[in-house]
Amino acid sequence: MDNLTVKSQLETDYISGVKKIIEKIETTQMEAIDRAVEICVGSIMNDCVVHLFGSGHSRMAVEEMYPRYGSFPGFHPIVELSLTNHHNVVGNNGQRQAIFLENVEGFGKVILSNYHFGKMDSMIVFSHSGTGKVVVDVALEMKEKGIPLIAVTSMAHSEMASSKHSSGYKLYELADVVIDNCAIPGDAMVKLDGLETPVGPGSTIGNTVIVNALKCKIAQRLTDEGKPPKVITSSVFVGEKESKRLFEESYEEYWSTTRYL
Repeated sequence: MDNLTVKSQLETDYISGVKKIIEKIETTQMEAIDRAVEICVGSIMNDCVVHLFGSGHSRMAVEEMYPRYGSFPGFHPIVELSLTNHHNVVGNNGQRQAIFLENVEGFGKVILSNYHFGKMDSMIVFSHSGTGKVVVDVALEMKEKGIPLIAVTSMAHSEMASSKHSSGYKLYELADVVIDNCAIPGDAMVKLDGLETPVGPGSTIGNTVIVNALKCKIAQRLTDEGKPPKVITSSVFVGEKESKRLFEESYEEYWSTTRYL
């Protein structure tokens, strides 16, 4: 795919681009999502966890899975602040430091050395490009440990980009299941008159749709298997007292499944 082909995919309206992403996920990615559900349900039903990892802005997908309203235990978010603390931009913990660390080969292995992994655990890694050194580090560690790996990435971007890792691998090449977030190469998808470069990234939308499709399907499967999840629920649905109880139960179950980490 050349630059001209990429430019032909640009939109003039953000909502139009978002609709295309959602429609493409619905028509092309549901089989992969269902395969990922099977892996995740296998981990949770065996009292193990689904680890979640994302660097950069991919951390948003990790936090979308758990903990938040409408989510439940069984997932272990791994977010390294040195790679994801974007709000300072400059100064302490600034973007330059984060971008530098994201391309330090071996850092991913160091991050994972802080955790223990169960024999029935699994992992979801989110990365738009799937080519960064830390992300590939993490994927390689999962392969070495024999832990099923689910990749959520932009195939259009990753296929045209070069791996930054010395192994030459990209994330999707190491995954057991690949879910395409259906964002275009470069992520930003809206071309405006008078502005040379595009704006309006789409990967966050794709990732969020995928995360919540997974979450809902996993919840249904767990319920069908007689293990309904302890869902963090707004007081709007159940009242303040019950909402607080559900929060506490959810957190306690999360603690019980992650204490060995």
